[in-house]
Amino acid sequence: MTPDYDWLYTRTRAGKDRTPERARALLRQLGNPEQHMQTIHVIGTNGKGSVCAMLEAGLNAGKWRVGKFTSPHLTHFSERIRVNQQEIPEHQVAVFVEWAKTHAPEMPFFELTLGLALQHFQQSGVEWAIMEAGVGGEKDATHALQDIAATLITNVDLDHQSTLGPTIRDIAKDKAGAIRAGVPVLTNATGEALTIIQGIAEDRDATLYTPESHPEMFVVPHPPRMQGSHQTTNAGLALAALRVLNLATPESCEAALNAQHAGRMEKFEIRGKTVLLDGAHNPHAARALAQSVQHADTLLFGIMARKDAKETLDALAPVAAHRVYTHPGELGLDPEALTRLHSGEVVLDALEALEVALERTPEGGTLLVAGSLYLIGKIRPKVLDRIQRSD
Repeated sequence: MTPDYDWLYTRTRAGKDRTPERARALLRQLGNPEQHMQTIHVIGTNGKGSVCAMLEAGLNAGKWRVGKFTSPHLTHFSERIRVNQQEIPEHQVAVFVEWAKTHAPEMPFFELTLGLALQHFQQSGVEWAIMEAGVGGEKDATHALQDIAATLITNVDLDHQSTLGPTIRDIAKDKAGAIRAGVPVLTNATGEALTIIQGIAEDRDATLYTPESHPEMFVVPHPPRMQGSHQTTNAGLALAALRVLNLATPESCEAALNAQHAGRMEKFEIRGKTVLLDGAHNPHAARALAQSVQHADTLLFGIMARKDAKETLDALAPVAAHRVYTHPGELGLDPEALTRLHSGEVVLDALEALEVALERTPEGGTLLVAGSLYLIGKIRPKVLDRIQRSD
């Protein structure tokens, strides 16, 4: 039985307010599966997926039964929901979608996916659920979760301003609004965002852990397998969570540091050329990527229309002398608009753009692909196919 993804993907909020109440109502319909496990809630502008991957690997090494809920997926829906690193079977997705058509036909996509994940976790005997927020914190559907053991706020920077507000202060208030009374909070946030988080944590009697206040908790014994200095920062947060929750062992910490996460500074070799795939899609992530890569021969770039294309491309354009712009998919920015920001050639089809970008990259050189996780989701299967055909 194949899931009716066409129906699922067309479930939208259709202009309704952001609120966790819809998710709470759905979870009640499902018998409140979230009550049967402890949860680590991961919020932030960037790094959420990487931190979740590290936590998943660490807890699995500790012999816990672990569920992980993340978004978006790169190539297929089932990536979003995993138990002990195994994706949810498609037949379970299909059964849930048919149930939802009758019992929750007006429920938005994200809430439905969240409900499916928690139902699957309960049925699978999950003990620890690692739950990545969608957008923001307080008004996100994941704020409907119960039995939160720790709240992690990776960082706060400008992204989703049309939803969360135009300033760092607005965004920080929304994300920190998910802090629970008496539940520990861990963050790598700095500056004004950290001040907001500190105030809300204090008001809610939630102990706050930062690299400055509790440096011993954020110690990273060696660089993580994921490349980039920002991943060391992410690793510090993941290890701190394991330590605060008394779940850290030498084995679990080592497993967390060896975790991998597709599409985040992921490195491949094609015909003697290095291809780096990274889902950096906002200015903060792009600056971190540029700091880590510093030089590439070619940049293949596409970005969604709702994102800050100028600031994101400004950070990455100096990395490469040659740039190829493409369309990342539905709701993507017209790549012609990117040429008005920084010179480059336009190839509308993403897979054709990959071939052109590889041609522009000299042997021994580096091609960097970035700007959107949706773009990475299109490019990555083609890269893997090219590698397999060359073996």
